[in-house]
This record gives sequence, structure tokens and C-alpha cells, in this order.
Amino acid sequence: MGSLLAIDAGTTGVRTLRVTPQGQIEAIAYRELTQSYPSPGWVEHDGEEIWRLVVETLVEASEGVAISAIGITNQRETVIPFDLDSGQVLAPAPVWQDKRTAQRCRSLSTTPLANLVRQRTGLVLDPYFSATKMSWLLEAGKLDGALAPALGTVDAWILWRLTGGVAGGTFATDPSNASRTMLYDLETHAYSPELSEAFGVPLPLLPEVRTSAGRFGTVQTPELVHLAGVPISGILGDQQAALFGQRCFSPGMAKASYGTGAFVLANAGATRPRTPEGLLCSVAWDLGEHGGSDGGFAYCFEGSAFIAGAAIQWLRDELGIIEDASELEALALSAPEGSSGLNLIPAFVGLGSPFWDESARGALVGITRGSGRAQLANATIDALAYEVVAITRAMEASGIDLAELRLDGGASVMDTLAARLSDAAGLRVVRPASLESTALGAAFVAGLGEGSVASLTELSESYEPEASFAPNEDRGMSELGYQGWLEALERSRNWV
Repeated sequence: MGSLLAIDAGTTGVRTLRVTPQGQIEAIAYRELTQSYPSPGWVEHDGEEIWRLVVETLVEASEGVAISAIGITNQRETVIPFDLDSGQVLAPAPVWQDKRTAQRCRSLSTTPLANLVRQRTGLVLDPYFSATKMSWLLEAGKLDGALAPALGTVDAWILWRLTGGVAGGTFATDPSNASRTMLYDLETHAYSPELSEAFGVPLPLLPEVRTSAGRFGTVQTPELVHLAGVPISGILGDQQAALFGQRCFSPGMAKASYGTGAFVLANAGATRPRTPEGLLCSVAWDLGEHGGSDGGFAYCFEGSAFIAGAAIQWLRDELGIIEDASELEALALSAPEGSSGLNLIPAFVGLGSPFWDESARGALVGITRGSGRAQLANATIDALAYEVVAITRAMEASGIDLAELRLDGGASVMDTLAARLSDAAGLRVVRPASLESTALGAAFVAGLGEGSVASLTELSESYEPEASFAPNEDRGMSELGYQGWLEALERSRNWV
């Protein structure tokens, strides 16, 4: 058995990890991805750059090593328009953060379509998701003139290029990604013709939906001759991949990932549940025949805060409060009194779950003459904790029993954040030995697809906690801090 490769095509960069079937990381290759902001509220990526970075990181992570399978994980709602006949990218890719369709979503929010979206897809009618981005690309004429136009999520684009592209590549995705397009019916497990018509997105332009585990094809591109014939056997959207990598295989198990945003997912079981108010329901994974007796299909509840790690970048790049993200915790701890009542609301692009207010904007509330760098550092850490608490409380209010929250992502290395989150949420918080949950999930699902990973039970037994944090018995001060943050949040709403 060779090693597994996990392609993680994220929002700010592309990484390829080489891991063993047991989850030991052998190599990591990373390239930063260019962010383009051509108009206020617009965020774009270059599909060709994404592909180039995939090739570069694959080469760096795999040369001279036997590889048994490749898994793909990716930023989910981003749309790459391209021509299956020529291979040409037809326009810049609107990213999940992109708000160009906000006005359209607002105008549709009071129509029957909003309820139809909620009922069929488990989502809310929001510019976050793919459907209105696809509509915009079509209405703007970006696909005009293409002989075989296609609208793919990032995974579908990468898979198509890996498997040969114009020479016969596989244009496909999996349910975890398809269920984020706002076009996928959670009951029928297929794209909805009714939603396709409502949004003006012809179904033939979309990738085929296959199970998350199983052979999608083999590497057939001349740019990766040394990987020729290696199977691509797993695809998961990045947040579902993190849930899988954290081994949250039973209903009620949950994880929180701190990346550009903060994403909380909870396994909701194999039967479609009622979607809690303010949250989303998507497909976690469909392992098909590779799920075995452990169960091959799961839904998930999800709450998304759009800005998390990006708030730390803001402190570094725009304010110069810190020179490196790793300095934030030490700066915060230099103020024994914490934030001193200062509250940061990082609604830089609106508020996600459970508030769903795209008109909100960022705010600093409670500024005094004593508010300085250390207080702002504390307020930022508090905000990262409280965003997740708002989501876990919405989950629990719907009857979900969350006994534990597993953390991953860059900011989760901060013990201060983990401890404050545990206190405010009233949950045990666990940080695994490896924080590469997203890539591990992609590698594991590919391993299942090729048989190098035996079962979900085997994966569960290999989970290694690095640290755990239990809530204090007296959580009164923590609760006061959270309630104060909610009051500050109300002042940031309906701003635009």
C-alpha cells in the first residue's frame, strides 16, 4: 500500500498533503492563492491559477513516492465557469465570500422561492451559495460562445483536469459539494429541476453527482506523468472533510474549524432531520458501498461565521496590531483584565449563522481611553469563541445533544481560545494531535474508496487528542461576557 495524497484547494491557498492510511503526515506542500477584489463586495479567484497550484503542490508532495489514491477537498460554493471543449476558463470564479448577488437575494427573500430553497436544499437564500453566482455568470454572458459550457465547483474543475480535461476528463462532484449549490434536493439526492428553472441554471451545465468515496477516474494529465494511473477516489467539501477527519461518525458529534471563517458542523445522522432555525442542513458524505456496516451516509447541521482567522489577518495587515498571527495570544495574555469590556463584532462581510444578516458590518463597541492593543487582542479571541457559541447554542436549542466539540484550523492552537470557548459554550473542547483535519478527511475518504482504509471503526480508533478543555463550574463571568457581545452585535446589524 502506498501513501495517500490529499489536495486541499482552500480559499487562501492550495495545499497537498501526503499521509499514511493511518493518518501520519509525511509531507506538506503549500502555495498561496491570489485574492482579487474588482468591485466592492466582489471576491474572485483564477481557475487557471488554482490548477497551476494543484500541479505544483502535487509534484512537491509526491515525487519519488508510491501513491495509492488521491482525495480532493475544496472551498465549496465557489464557481468556476469553463468550456469542456476547449478547456478555457471563461471568467474569474466568484468566491463563496462574494456578495455581488446580495441585492437579488434580498429581492427574492420575500417570494415563495425562499421557502422552496429552505425546504428542498436545507439552505437559506443567500449570495453565499452557488446558484445565484451561476445565474449572474450566465446573465452576464460569461458562457456565451462556449461550445460545451460548464459550471463547476472547485473540486469538479480539479477532477476534470486531473483525469484528462479536454481529452476525456471526468466532470463530476459529490453530494457534500452539490448540496451547497442551492440546487440540490436533500430528499431526492439529485439536482432539482424546479430550482434549476427558478434560478435559470440549466442542469446539463452542472457536474454529475457521484458518491463521495469511490473511483472517479485516474490521473491522465501530461503535467503529472509520475502520477499517471493513480486513482482519484474521494471528494468532500472542506467542512465535511474536516468533520470526517475529526472522526465525527455518530449523530451529535461536532467539530469547529477556524480558517478564514469559523465553521461548526454536527453529524445529524442518516435520516434527513428538521433543519434548526438559523442553521443549515447539508449532506455530510455518501460513502456508498464503501461505508460498510458502520453506515455510509450522513447529513450534517452547519453554522458558518464568515470572518474568523480573517479578523486576525485584519489586526496584522490593516491595523498593524501584530506582525504575525502567532503573536495574538501572548499579546492578549499581557492584559490580566482581558478585554475590559471591549467587544469586536467581525461582521466585515455581514453575519452568517445563526443571524443571517448580510447588511451587518464590523463594529468595536465599548471603547474607553484604556482600550489598547492588548484589549483588542482579547476582544478578537472572545469574538472567535462567541461566534462558535452562537452556533452551538442554536444547535442545542433544536434538541441536538452536543457533549463535545472537536477543534481544528489555525486559530485552534491557542489554548486561550479553546478555554474561553469551552467556558462560554459549556462544552468539553478537544484539540487533536493533528490539526490537518480537512486534508485528513479527504485522504481517509480516498483510502476507503480504494480499500487502504478498512472502516470507519478503524479510523475512530486512530483518533489522538492532544489537549482537552472542560468548562469551569462557575461560568457566570463567561456568560456575562457572551451576553455583552450579543448586545454589541445588535448594534452592528442593518447597517448597509
